[in-house]
Amino acid sequence: MAQIRRRQNYLGVGGWVWAGKYKLERYLYILHRITGLGLVLYGLLHLTATTVFRIQGPEVWNGVIAILDSPQTAYGEYIVVVAFVFHTLNGFRLVLNKLGFGLGTPVPPIYPYKDSIRKKRPWTIILIIGIILVCVVFLYAFIMGGE
Repeated sequence: MAQIRRRQNYLGVGGWVWAGKYKLERYLYILHRITGLGLVLYGLLHLTATTVFRIQGPEVWNGVIAILDSPQTAYGEYIVVVAFVFHTLNGFRLVLNKLGFGLGTPVPPIYPYKDSIRKKRPWTIILIIGIILVCVVFLYAFIMGGE
């Protein structure tokens, strides 16, 4: 009886966590998708809170505002800001990559291959440092109470 062999290039669900030789860009890709979905969810919740609860009258609206005025909600707002900063700057990086900035001159496809992702890795690291700096500034403003 013939033995069924698993395909070597098929990672399955494990491929979501282990990204192979393009680890950094793959994790940025996954995080970009997660933050995008999170921002859509936040937008839907925000629209619900500002329309449905406000229509129901001032008592319901004041109750919702009292719940949303808690310190736990402030932490959630900081997470939304961090997700927005990451999603925006990473999207800007993707647009620049798609437009071909920083690709350099074409090289013949001789092994070992030099692909454009590895050429742009310094720009990716600069982007991550920028995201961390902006998030630290927002964290400082968050801790100081918005001053």
